Amino acid sequence: MNFSLPLSLKVAASALSFCLLSPISQAESSFHLAAAPVSTDTVVSNLIDEKGFVTINGIDQWVTIKGDRSKPVVLFLHGGPGSTFSPYSDALFKGWEKDYVMVHWDQRGAGKTYGKNAPEGAGLDYYKANPLTINQLASDGIAVTEYALWRVGQNKAILFGTSWGSMLGVKIATTRPDLYKAYIGHSQIVDFAGNDKKAYQRVLSLAQKAKDTTSLKTLQTLGEPPYAAARKTGQFMRVIKKYERENSKPAPEHWFQVSPAYASELDGQHREDGDDYSFLHFAGDKAMGIEPMAASVNYLKEALTFKMPVYFIQGEEDIITSKESTKEYFNKIEAPNKLYYLLGNTAHGFNEQVMETLTKVLKDITNEKMKK
Repeated sequence: MNFSLPLSLKVAASALSFCLLSPISQAESSFHLAAAPVSTDTVVSNLIDEKGFVTINGIDQWVTIKGDRSKPVVLFLHGGPGSTFSPYSDALFKGWEKDYVMVHWDQRGAGKTYGKNAPEGAGLDYYKANPLTINQLASDGIAVTEYALWRVGQNKAILFGTSWGSMLGVKIATTRPDLYKAYIGHSQIVDFAGNDKKAYQRVLSLAQKAKDTTSLKTLQTLGEPPYAAARKTGQFMRVIKKYERENSKPAPEHWFQVSPAYASELDGQHREDGDDYSFLHFAGDKAMGIEPMAASVNYLKEALTFKMPVYFIQGEEDIITSKESTKEYFNKIEAPNKLYYLLGNTAHGFNEQVMETLTKVLKDITNEKMKK
């Protein structure tokens, strides 16, 4: 049975979450080289610049590592799940490899990793037979960390997660704290189901104030979340994104220019198909028999102890992950040190303020500075 998500669902890739299962042990993560990575290493240099498939927990997954081996390792956990950083890393992080080893990973079900593993024309049968789970993705992330640290000869990394990646990041950081010197959560997802209901009321109020009859009709037809159909979740996210855009400063367009190495039609199709696959598992769909990963996430009740410094970067105009929810979680966290950055004129996604703050945070971590 072939299945393809409608275009109305391709709008929520940065808002995704997961369900918590049993703890992950160190033994459950493993890696080995799928093939020799493409590398520009030289014997006389500390520089590393490699990209390729690494076998992570039984499947080939796309990993890129670029920077100076003597500098701190930063592993980026992209949002979605499905919205990979790899195609945009040259534009977003140009020059950062002088100060850091930049590690990007196309997660299971995303980008090149999805393209490598999913059969052509994969549909609902494949989706149901290959579900995404938080435990599997967190185990993958731990193995990617171990691989990257092995490649550069270090023993700890800085972990950065955005949106969905922040939910994954909390799971990874609290499962294997020995691998990380700090955790940075951007647009930190805490309790997706609870925040979803608050988001509905907030965006409904904004639409009423703006006399936005189109959005009001959509919201009234949908009713309050949660929704049993992925299509409805996609429609809801579309309205949220509209109001986030209207009340925040966007990212420069050139940040999201696809690098030439990822610009083929085939790569683009893999990214799009991976978004569909990942979004369906995030949102769930009762009629299709797919459980939502977002259903049971509530970090206000668990994952409260970190054994490394914690930084949160939060947009004041973020509706998907509200400042109220992230600050409540932040206040409950126990960590050696923690800092919370609230950015005005900023919503759920990236903009210049987010990148400037991330730069500052990374410098603080590198210099072992932590202001209380």
